[in-house]
Amino acid sequence: MLKLPPKAEHPTMYFIGVTTGKSSILNVFPKWAEALGIDAVIKGIDIQIHADPQYYIDCVEFIKNDPLSIGALVTTHKIDLFHAAKHLFEYVDPYAEKLEEISSISKRGGKLCCHAKDPISSGLSLEAFLPEKFWKDHGGEVLLLGAGGSALAMSLYLTQEKWGDNVPERIIIANRSTPRLESAKKKLEGLNPRVKFEFIHGPTPKDNDKVLAGLKPYSLVVNATGLGKDAPGSPLTDDALFPENSLVWEINYRGDLLFMEQALKQKDSRKLHVEDGWIYFIHGWTLVVGEVFNVPIVGDKLAICSKIAMEMR
Repeated sequence: MLKLPPKAEHPTMYFIGVTTGKSSILNVFPKWAEALGIDAVIKGIDIQIHADPQYYIDCVEFIKNDPLSIGALVTTHKIDLFHAAKHLFEYVDPYAEKLEEISSISKRGGKLCCHAKDPISSGLSLEAFLPEKFWKDHGGEVLLLGAGGSALAMSLYLTQEKWGDNVPERIIIANRSTPRLESAKKKLEGLNPRVKFEFIHGPTPKDNDKVLAGLKPYSLVVNATGLGKDAPGSPLTDDALFPENSLVWEINYRGDLLFMEQALKQKDSRKLHVEDGWIYFIHGWTLVVGEVFNVPIVGDKLAICSKIAMEMR
């Protein structure tokens, strides 16, 4: 049974996740709120992965009907919550409609609104470490381990027409279950004629090792599975070999981060750039906090929030 918080007695933003009590945001948010002049608190709501759809409905209805519940950020449950509770929203943003996921719940003008912020936050995070003209100069590929909301958002970002010929020639999405792969294929195929998509069923880490071995040098490899944060482990085995001169992105910033450890062991020998999920955490949260409280967090405000987060890391 889903344990919902009591009726809010103070303006409250929620964090809908799996193990929210371990997140840095519970310590960071009060400092952000003070810096931004926001009078609010944050509370976590834990829901098991792929829970009963009624849990998501109950959660959204609680926020919708409680006057002092201002909104929420959604992590692991973005897709499941969309399919279960989309009918409860009066506004669904175009990214949420396209990707069939929800990462932000807010209220505006008496309407309950949902947004998918990941295409923006993942893009901002990639721009922080992806060299300019990386794809055009080196002809690398992308391997996204996992077919959830983050993988879909990155695919959308990387294949934008505005990049011209500076796009990866191939994006591989590998996932251990087939329904998510089929859903990803339906949403992503045909986004950009310059980019070939492949959808690979990889039920075990050894299967993913084989896919990794076929990548070109100067590729991007991303752990978008949740393994290492929501559950222990890695989508790869310790025998996996990363392609030389590649970028390796662990989008988690907490947990056992085994995937990141595997990459760091090969950092020098394979000439890898290894990135964790901290910048993703900052962009993901500031975009949603800005939406929930109708306070755009850009420029100096973003710099202040980033500084606060880094100091508390």
